Amino acid sequence: MPHLRRGLAWLAACALVAFIAVPIVALAIRTNPATFVAAIATPQALQALRLSACTTAVTLGAAIALGTPLAYLLARSESRFRRLLDAIVDLPIVLPPAVAGVALLVAFGRRGLLGPALDAAGIHLSFTTAAVVMAQLFVSVPFYVRAARNGFLSVDRTLEEASETLGYGAVGTFMRITVPLAMPSLIGGAMLTWARALGEFGATIMFAGNLPGVSQTVPLAVYLNLEGGDIATATSLSLVLVAASVAVLAVVRLAER
Repeated sequence: MPHLRRGLAWLAACALVAFIAVPIVALAIRTNPATFVAAIATPQALQALRLSACTTAVTLGAAIALGTPLAYLLARSESRFRRLLDAIVDLPIVLPPAVAGVALLVAFGRRGLLGPALDAAGIHLSFTTAAVVMAQLFVSVPFYVRAARNGFLSVDRTLEEASETLGYGAVGTFMRITVPLAMPSLIGGAMLTWARALGEFGATIMFAGNLPGVSQTVPLAVYLNLEGGDIATATSLSLVLVAASVAVLAVVRLAER
């Protein structure tokens, strides 16, 4: 019986791994090098690649700048509101991306909740490049906050207390002790955040649209080319995203070690 159970477990595991691996392999086989280079060298593809690179870099910077203090607060605070904050931060992970896009639109669009106030200040967010960053940040920042929070929780508090008694103070202790010890989690969370921002589609198309050079990121360009029958460009850009995902996984695994 143990051999039978082990055999069934291996059978189920191999089936699932094959289910995940076969589409990726098919994508790689379908795209030959010459077609790949020609497809990603088109003006539309280069434009989408540049836009994705710029917006995801800004999104990652914002996630680190805003998410690190929040993660530290969630890890150290004893407030009764901590669980509420934790739940709010985690909500975008389970929220459908299309719903996230609609929510951003009705909040920050011209006819949204804050639209009149933003319009009076001369700020227009919907269907702009800024909207792309906002959509990416909304869906991806929870990954950084969760990872950073776990990293801060893993830091031995006695080391922080010893540092403070030696005169480094709260800020010095945070920079010299807390951050270095939590760095693997911070790096892993940052890479997962960047990967999620890079692959964002639903919230972006709802809140920012699909405007070439303005809001058309790589996933949106994949969708547009596939709808237009340009399979070569769609598969080539998809392969770029696969390569980026593999690189992210490699960095995360390295950080975990």
